[in-house]
Order: sequence, then structure tokens, then C-alpha cells
Amino acid sequence: MKDWKYWVRLEIGIILMAVGIYFFKTPNSFATGGVSGLSILLAKTAPVMTQAEYMGMINVLLLVVGVITLGKGCSAMTILCTLQLSAINFALERLFPLEHPFTNEPLMELLYAMFLSGFASAILFECNASSGGTDIIALILQKYTTLDIGKALLLTDFAIAASNFVINGIGAGLYSILGLFLKTFLIDNVIESLNLCKAFTIVTTSPDEISTFIMNTLHHGVTMYEAKGAYTGGKKTMLVTVCRRADAVRLRRYAKSVDPDAFIIITNSSEIIGRGFREV
Repeated sequence: MKDWKYWVRLEIGIILMAVGIYFFKTPNSFATGGVSGLSILLAKTAPVMTQAEYMGMINVLLLVVGVITLGKGCSAMTILCTLQLSAINFALERLFPLEHPFTNEPLMELLYAMFLSGFASAILFECNASSGGTDIIALILQKYTTLDIGKALLLTDFAIAASNFVINGIGAGLYSILGLFLKTFLIDNVIESLNLCKAFTIVTTSPDEISTFIMNTLHHGVTMYEAKGAYTGGKKTMLVTVCRRADAVRLRRYAKSVDPDAFIIITNSSEIIGRGFREV
């Protein structure tokens, strides 16, 4: 059973993605791939429907195909996120009609569009959810072909972005290609930042006090090894643990207060799998 914090994060991710699409991508014709990019192009070439309407229609069609083709592989969470994203985008179109971009600075608006979309995607990935769209196509390709899914989706997004050269001009096409690569870079880095933890290796002569602090105060596990200094020949204990960034400063200060001569190695890690962190 997922707690309320999970649902809050999920809703924030969906809202941020919808805001990035409607307020920044659509008025500037930034077709950076995916269903949102395709709907922007369709709204321009066949203006019988708006971008939000095209996006909702395509997402519903993909969901129907996904449910028929994948069955349980098309999860309820994907369906929920896809429908919510389409509904919020449609509501924004009705509540805040836009006839032109906010500013005359397309590069700044591209950065906002990509930051919001990238941050939102990272939040959804962290929640083991997705906004559907091309993710459903990826699952279908994965099931029935031996294609490299990552490359196939990148080529699809690139084709959508490149089409913007013809449909909306060279400027929109160049911004769309730039946005596509910015999005990929941002998602990877935001995911790493969200997951960032600190891995500690502490060589000390006061292992009991430090390990007790780690377990009882920080509520993390710790592994202990007997160690021997090569230079001094003295016996010491090596403690290995991982904690969140907020706890890292507390642990460092406590370890040094208990054992001023402790040797501490602190490294960044964005992929911790195990109890108290992430499960596979």
C-alpha cells in the first residue's frame, strides 16, 4: 500500500509535465518528441483539433492498443498517469487560453520547458510510473521484436523533432532538436540527484559508539570489518554504511567528535538497492 507522500510526488510530477507542455512547448512549437511533440505537429498541419485534443486522442488510442496487446504489462499506474496528464492539459487549454508565447525569448522558454518536463519525468520514474505515450510503444516493441528499445525511441523522437523543420520552420526545428538532447541529459541528471546518497567508509578505534549512533539515531544498518594499519600495525575497525544527504553531515560530525583520528571516506552514490533504500 503506497503512502500519501508517494501520491503527492506522483501528482506533482504529472502537473509539472502538463505545465511544461502547455505553457512552454505548445506556444513555441517545441516538438521535442513523444506524444506531446506529435500532437503539436498535428495541431499545426491539421488544425481541426487543438494540441490538447490531439494529445488526449493519441494517448487514449495508445492505451487501448497497450491494454489489448500487453494485458497486465500495461499497468494501472500508466493508465492513471496518461489519462491525468491528458485531462490536465485539456483543462489548462480551457482555463488559460494562449495565443502566443509568454516572452520573446524562445531559448529561455525552451530551458523552462525542458527543465519542467525533465524534472517531472524523473519524479515519475522515481515513483515507478510513466506518462504513457511512447513508453507504451516501447513495451510493445520489447514484447514482439528484438530491437534496441532505447535507440528505437530516440530515433522516433528525433524524427518528430526533425519534422518541425518542415512544419514550423528552421528556428522551431533547431530548438526542438536542442530540446530533445537537453531532455535526455536533464532526466538522467535529475534522477541521479533525487537518488543521491552518501556512502561512508570509516576506519576507527571507536566502532561501538559510531555504529550505535548509525543504528539507533540515523536508523541505518552498518557493516563492520576488522582492519590493520599497514604503517602502524595497529588494529582498527572499518565501518561501512550508506545514508541520505541530510544524515551525512550528522554522521561525519559525530564520528569526528568520538574519534578525532578516524579516517573517513565519503563518496556519492545514486543507486542504492536494499532495505531502507530502493528495491529492484
